[in-house]
Amino acid sequence: MEMTSLTISLPESVRDYIVSRVQNSDFSTPSDYLRSLVREEQKRHEEAKLESMLLEALNTEGAIEMTPQYWQTKRQNFRARLQEN
Repeated sequence: MEMTSLTISLPESVRDYIVSRVQNSDFSTPSDYLRSLVREEQKRHEEAKLESMLLEALNTEGAIEMTPQYWQTKRQNFRARLQEN
């Protein structure tokens, strides 16, 4: 992965907090800590987006109830398609 730099300005108290978190955790550097925070935020954003899409799909007409019978039929159809190939 190609790395690039980004310079940010922080209040002294925030800088001290970051340094403290690095010293008291498994992070090697402040950059590692901040990258971790950004990755967590990206994950939360993607999960919220997915949840929104799922809720939208559930609220549309033609939604299918996922019963054990539904899954059994899906598996049978899948097996039949595999045997055809």
